[in-house]
Amino acid sequence: MAQFIACVRRNYDDFPEAEFTAELLEAEAERARTLYRDGVYRQMWSRGDSPGAVILLECGSLDEARAALETLPLKQRGMLHVDSVIPVMGYRGFGPRG
Repeated sequence: MAQFIACVRRNYDDFPEAEFTAELLEAEAERARTLYRDGVYRQMWSRGDSPGAVILLECGSLDEARAALETLPLKQRGMLHVDSVIPVMGYRGFGPRG
C-alpha cells in the first residue's frame, strides 16, 4: 500500500454557497466516514485557507486514490475541485543511518 495526500476544495466558480446544502454536505461526510472505516482515508483535515479538505489516503496506486475521490458526492456533481493528489513516502532522515 502507498499513501497519498489530496487537496480538495469547493467549486465556488460554478456553484454558489447556497447550493452546498446541509443534506449534500452530510452525504459528503457520510462518504468520508465510510472511506475512513474501509481504511482508504487515514486522516482528514479541514482546510484553513478555503472550504475544502486535505486528505491522507492509503491505496494500492495513484489511480486507486483518484478513483476513491471520484466517489465523493460533491465531486460527482462537479462541486469539488481536486487540486492535487501527491504520492508520499517516509522521510529518509528518520531512517537508520550508515
